Order: sequence, then structure tokens, then C-alpha cells
Amino acid sequence: MTFAVPVWLAVHELLLEEEAAEKENSTCFDEFNDAALFEYFHLTRPCIAFIVDAVRIRMKTVSCKKPSPPVDAFVMVALNYFAHGAFSPLVVQKVGSCLHASLTSVASSASGVIAGMSDVFISFPLTAEARIQNAAVIKEFCKIPNVLGAMAPAQFKIRASPYEKEFFKSFINAQGFTSVVSQFICDSQGNILSVEKCCVGSTSEQELWESSFKGREVEEDLHGPYWLIAGSGYLLGKHILTAVAKPETNEEVLFNEAHAKMLSVMQETLDLLKRRFRCLMQLGFTEEGSLNKKLNTIKACSVLHNIALKFSVPPPARAGKAESLYSGKQLTAETSSDALMARKELINKNFSEPRSQDFL
Repeated sequence: MTFAVPVWLAVHELLLEEEAAEKENSTCFDEFNDAALFEYFHLTRPCIAFIVDAVRIRMKTVSCKKPSPPVDAFVMVALNYFAHGAFSPLVVQKVGSCLHASLTSVASSASGVIAGMSDVFISFPLTAEARIQNAAVIKEFCKIPNVLGAMAPAQFKIRASPYEKEFFKSFINAQGFTSVVSQFICDSQGNILSVEKCCVGSTSEQELWESSFKGREVEEDLHGPYWLIAGSGYLLGKHILTAVAKPETNEEVLFNEAHAKMLSVMQETLDLLKRRFRCLMQLGFTEEGSLNKKLNTIKACSVLHNIALKFSVPPPARAGKAESLYSGKQLTAETSSDALMARKELINKNFSEPRSQDFL
């Protein structure tokens, strides 16, 4: 799970107390029928109600300045922008009279508040019990033991000024377009366990990992002797498990199938994230000092993604090709013999018999 059951229940309890104490009789969302809600926000009514109340509680908890529009209008502007990357005229019409700031400013403020909720709704398994449970679910899913999740970079297209040549060049990724990149980790059910950093698009996977907070924690053994499934842009290591580049045995082939099955969950997760929140398809103009604002948008959408999963919100219709996992710079560093031996032992122990039917 993305966040522990006690935390989830505690949030529900707070929401019920808030609802009983002060929730208004109606919100601006009530004017939409269920089909229109999904069309404009890519979320369902119960999910939106939960988000509005969670934002209201968050703003009280962290002593945020009360927004100039009511909380429901504040959230409506953000959700509409997240869903479409623009503001729908009907939504502007409904909330325009209560706004005392530009739509862009309101959406930016809401992004910061919702991104701040990541401490509740995006959670890496932090206790020994949670790690054991998480690894057991993943082993059941792909047959690889002692894995906490899949990891990959996510590229988000941006626009940058070509007149600042060196800075512009830093945004060009290995696929040739300008982007920012963030590091994601998810579990086998598509829950986002970690999202951090927003770097220029040319940053490699291994650079992301080595400079990330989660990377330092994992490499210092703070999360125990577990693996993270990763693609070829990462270096096989004590905690990073990559596929065998040139499988020579049946066992290695079966392992690669299992590895690909888990990594495909990350691909599906990023694809769903961008389908539901189309603002992520193009994050707009980016300058050197604006990466944190872009990270707020990415984190806010990740928080909402996890909440949507909890409410079993269906995915919106696909608008374009499925999201693919981008590979970055090819690694030239030599893999340690200890890491190679550890992977070989894992393969021999768990894939020594034909089990291809597990992956049909």
C-alpha cells in the first residue's frame, strides 16, 4: 500500500469530524452531474469530496493562509488544470466570481498545498513489517523475492528559451526533446511510493539515483536488504536489480520475463498518471529557478493518483500513445562482481525450473 492503513483510517476519521463540524451544505462541484465531473476533472464525486476535505484539513494543520476563493473553488481550479493542462470555460464561469487572483496563481498555490500532502499519501514502506508485506505481494506478482518496488525516471516535456544556449542544451534529453525528469518508485499495484527531485532532462538515471534522498537512504541500508527493480539506465548494485543484458540460460530468460513484468507496472503507472493529469504532457515554459514549481505540479498529481487508486477511479480515455519508459545515457561503469554474484544466486535459487506459465 502507498500509505499505512492506520494513517488512512486516521485521515478518514479527521475528515468525518470536519464534515460533521463545519462542512458546507453544498460545493461548486454539486452543479456537475457525475459524467460532467469525470469529463472536467477525470475523477469521481466521492474521490473529489475526499480531496476537498483533505485539502481543507491540510491548510488548517499547516496554518496555511486561507485562500481567497472557498476551498472547493480553490481545488476545482487546480483539478481542472491538472486534468486538461488548461482551464475549461465552464469551470472559469462557475468560479470566476469568487477569485481574487489569476487562475494560474490559484492553480500554483493549490499545487503547493496538495504536493505538501505527499507526507501522508505517498509513502515508502518504512517499517520492517511494511517492507516484509510489500516484498511478499511483489513476490506473489512476479516471483522475484525481496523487492520493494520498481524504479524509473519520468520525463515531462517543457519549453525553454533557446537563447540561453547552455541552459537550453541541459534540458535536451536522450530522446532529443526538452524536458525535466523526476525519479519514481511504485509497487506492484501501481501505487507511487516515492517521487523526488526535478532535474534538467539530460540528467541520467544513475545520476538521479545517486543524488536522491531515497537513493542515499537505500544505499546506506536504512531500508534493509531489499532490491528495487530498475531498467538498463541504472547500474546493477547491492540494492538495484537490473535485467541480464544477454541471457544465456533458461533461468536467465525466466528472470528477465519476471523483471520485465514488474517494470511494466511502472510504465503503466506513468502512462495512467499522464492520461489522468494531462498537464503533465507539457509543463510549460521552464527557467533555471522554476524547477521547484514544476516538482510541485508533479508531486500534486502523484498524490491525486494514489488517492484515485484508493477510490478505484477508472482511467480516462487515452489521448495519444501509451507512455513509454525512456532510457537515458548508456552506462559505461563496470558492474561489481559482488552485485553480479548476488543476482546470479537470486536467479539460480528462484528460476531454476521452467515457470513460464506464471507470466502468461
